Amino acid sequence: MQRILVVDDEVGIRELLSEILHDEGYEVQLAENAERARLLRNQARPDLVLLDIWMPDTDGITLLKEWATAGSLTMPVIMMSGHGTIDSAVEATRLGAYDFLEKPITLQKLLTTVGRALKSDEQRVQPDVTLATFGRSPAMTAFKQQLERVKGLRSPLLFYAEPGSGAEACARLLHPQNTPWVEPAGLAALAEAPLELAKQARDGTLFLHDIGDLTAAEQKGLLSIVDQLDEYNTRLICVTSRALPELVAQEIFDERLYGVLAAVTIRVPSLREHREDVPDLANRLLSGSIEAKQVPPRRFSTAALNALRNYDWPGNLSQLENVVHTVAITALAEEISANEVNQALAQFSAKSSAPLGLPLDLPLREARDAFERVYFEHHIVKEGGNMSRVAESVGLERTHLYRKLKQLGVKLNRRSE
Repeated sequence: MQRILVVDDEVGIRELLSEILHDEGYEVQLAENAERARLLRNQARPDLVLLDIWMPDTDGITLLKEWATAGSLTMPVIMMSGHGTIDSAVEATRLGAYDFLEKPITLQKLLTTVGRALKSDEQRVQPDVTLATFGRSPAMTAFKQQLERVKGLRSPLLFYAEPGSGAEACARLLHPQNTPWVEPAGLAALAEAPLELAKQARDGTLFLHDIGDLTAAEQKGLLSIVDQLDEYNTRLICVTSRALPELVAQEIFDERLYGVLAAVTIRVPSLREHREDVPDLANRLLSGSIEAKQVPPRRFSTAALNALRNYDWPGNLSQLENVVHTVAITALAEEISANEVNQALAQFSAKSSAPLGLPLDLPLREARDAFERVYFEHHIVKEGGNMSRVAESVGLERTHLYRKLKQLGVKLNRRSE
């Protein structure tokens, strides 16, 4: 059954719309103001929102803009107003509203517009990661400005990033649509068939992680790729968590290669440098899991969000993602408590020797997956995100390790650099 959220401060209008939509077979949720609408939106994505413009706490245009900026406008929104103006309709449409209805709304107009909006949503491709995904703090605002400045360049780009900071997501934002994206699972291909990688990435992007761990043979192969970038019209984007100048001084990293790669360098802020973004990021991750039907409807308590914000996050964004996923699965009630968050954070601490505390009433497969997520995150943090050392520590071949992490939803091959 499709769910429609009606947001209007007039109780008579809410009840009338609810009765009409119920009679048409829809599930209806009601919100009398923007605060209640935010709560219901975060608990579970509605299939459609009917949103009044004039409300006492926050007007509908402002709420629509808030959802659009935060990347939460993943459902069609139909604006309503008894004092509608052309300017309001234009602004709402610009911000992403599907349509605009003037009150009093006729029955036929309401049902026709709702039906078209729901049908269009079924055909809509959900948006990819955007710059809003990373937060709105001053640190991230400055970082996003740097990304915008290098977006159109074709020269090599080097990201300095702690493990889990989201460097690959940043690289994908710079990647032109409908062009090849090549990211080898293992870096041995650089030594074995470097020009084959360049050919695969022709007119697109070649993305390499952990380049501070390259062997001499792999560095030589990468140099040969660098010399062919213009011929293949390929952009090279690399990530390292190690200080390459120190490796050059120790003659571990090739000086010429470093000179080429470091021509354009950007440092990705660690999560602890923009902790004020953590509550919004956590709510976004939770909403995504709920919308994908991976977890039942959940919401964080204020105390739980404070606990997340105050944590140090050595594993950065990927650790936050795993913690949110864990508490969303294991929470005992619809509201996730601070105690449940703290238990999950203890599990993900590399120094923690406390019992895992996973609920034993889960089906065996879910319990095993939950344990394995905690297990691998422990080793990832312990090894500082160095996937070669993680593979050695857990006794898995590196390609198998990446496959396992993808299966568990850790996605560290995308977000650990």
